[in-house]
Amino acid sequence: MRHTAYSNGTDRSKQGRGRGMAAYRPVVAAVAGALLLAACTEGTDGGSASPTASGERAGEGGGTTASRSPSPSPSASPVDEAYTVTEDRAPGTRSAAVAFLRELAVRPDFFGTGFRKRVPYESDPAEWAVLGEDCVWRREPLPGSVLASLTRAFVLPEAEGRKAVYVSLTVTVHENVLGGRRDMATSLEESLRCREQRLNATERVRELYSQANPFAEERNAIADDDLLESGVFLVDGEKGANPFHWYKHRLGPVTVAATARVGAGRTEEEQDTVSSQVLKGVGLVVAEAARRAAAGDEDGSGTKDRTGDAKGGAGATSGARATGGPEGAR
Repeated sequence: MRHTAYSNGTDRSKQGRGRGMAAYRPVVAAVAGALLLAACTEGTDGGSASPTASGERAGEGGGTTASRSPSPSPSASPVDEAYTVTEDRAPGTRSAAVAFLRELAVRPDFFGTGFRKRVPYESDPAEWAVLGEDCVWRREPLPGSVLASLTRAFVLPEAEGRKAVYVSLTVTVHENVLGGRRDMATSLEESLRCREQRLNATERVRELYSQANPFAEERNAIADDDLLESGVFLVDGEKGANPFHWYKHRLGPVTVAATARVGAGRTEEEQDTVSSQVLKGVGLVVAEAARRAAAGDEDGSGTKDRTGDAKGGAGATSGARATGGPEGAR
């Protein structure tokens, strides 16, 4: 999902670490316009970040290619340092981008004990989620400015009267840093345009309140930009609303986003735990993406090749399995 509202005055010491969502205020339209203008007019900066600044769901049998080097431990919090992906180290072709995404280590236990892959597990990397003018999410072919976008889906199964928790993790590779910034700005605009959004035939989200930490405001803990959002999701035919959380980080031309839909029957403490664990999982993936991009051709991933297919890169849709419902939208 690519949208958020905005809240000022964030304490950086609380930002980007494993925690529940704070109380957010709705954004004013002027802020969204300013971010959109900045994203559309700034030139590409190569994705470098200062020292202090900086759309999508699994099942068995759809596993990813293992990373060529050890993945970060899910039991350890992400290193508290700024991460980015510079353009010269980012994938430069569609096949290189798909290979880069498939090789990212993303494990179910990144999001907490008991999570497992959903079925289907992966989306088609040649598609991404688009919020229509009718405020309904649909999967569509990637625009020319996006190289690849891969969603992986996870679930904490229903147990003892507590309904399932669904988490999706989407990583998108844009052609350049400017494309990544525009994606983040579009995310902001969409929340203003559609305060209630239809995920699929039976689910929708509303009451969306968000916080944005834009590029160079020196309030982001680990990435160039990040967006945080909370709200509720509702299932047609069921009473009550359940917590919804969404997180999105940008590293140069790469964005990492995750959504969490918390099922009914869980205590407030359990809901907060899910929120903090999913945010922690996003941080682990951010760190892994930055590490792989920094390694570049040193590990044979071909991420530095911007003129042709990456060495050993996969095809744009190789092995893809489309996800349906909210997995394919948010």
